[in-house]
Amino acid sequence: MFDPHSTKYNYPENTDAHYLVVKKNNGAVFDENYPYIDRSKGFRFKQWWVRLLLNLIVFPMCPLYMGLRIQNRKNLKKYKDQLKEGAITVSNHIHMWDYIAIMKAIRPRKPHVIVWAPNVRGENGPLVRMVGGIPIPDGDLAGKVAFNKAIEDSLARGEFLQIYAEGSMWECYPYIRPFKLGAASLACRTNKPILPFGFSFRKPSWFRKHIMRQEVAITLVVGEPILKDDNLSEQEQRIDLTTRVHNAVCHLADVDPKENPYPPIFNNSKRIDK
Repeated sequence: MFDPHSTKYNYPENTDAHYLVVKKNNGAVFDENYPYIDRSKGFRFKQWWVRLLLNLIVFPMCPLYMGLRIQNRKNLKKYKDQLKEGAITVSNHIHMWDYIAIMKAIRPRKPHVIVWAPNVRGENGPLVRMVGGIPIPDGDLAGKVAFNKAIEDSLARGEFLQIYAEGSMWECYPYIRPFKLGAASLACRTNKPILPFGFSFRKPSWFRKHIMRQEVAITLVVGEPILKDDNLSEQEQRIDLTTRVHNAVCHLADVDPKENPYPPIFNNSKRIDK
């Protein structure tokens, strides 16, 4: 199975750091005037075509490109009453297409996803936006206020919002890195459930290993909604919810939380496991 200490991916020292380089910068400014969720007719028309292509071409490609298997979709139906007014989804971030996998798992829902600002400024920026990408403003206070209003309004409309609580994508990384408190803070503030997902890895088939040159095949498991504990203070709620969601993602990703090399909460001990 994949060795997490392999130098192939050059994982950074800090667990929330990005190791991929975005080469292009289109100069987009994420301030209070930026349409974090663009609901204009023109944008929605283009989104309709992108979603059509996703359903006809991209989703069917996932088993071939990722070896994707999706398990426990029945939870979406089982907990439909808890999820019908919107939810925050949280997962580990291990593949360039893992958000596509989550979109496929929760279809026909059309989620949004919070993304690193350079990804929207970069070469794939238009596509990132078309699949629901919402850039995190970098340094602009008024932009952050507008960003927060956009995502809270989205949840109030009953939409789904994907948050990568680890803070960055580490391709094929088998452990669950510490979570930042943002997803839990938003869930507590908006009184929405968090729906955890876990990505894990299987040994690839002979064809995938020798012909497609892929190290792993990917399994996505859908969890059960997790709610805040109203008996706790606001700060305790965020910590408790983050810890429970982190543990849930560990279990869904087939990682024993007791053997995971990281604590649930992101803190100053950011070094990866040596």
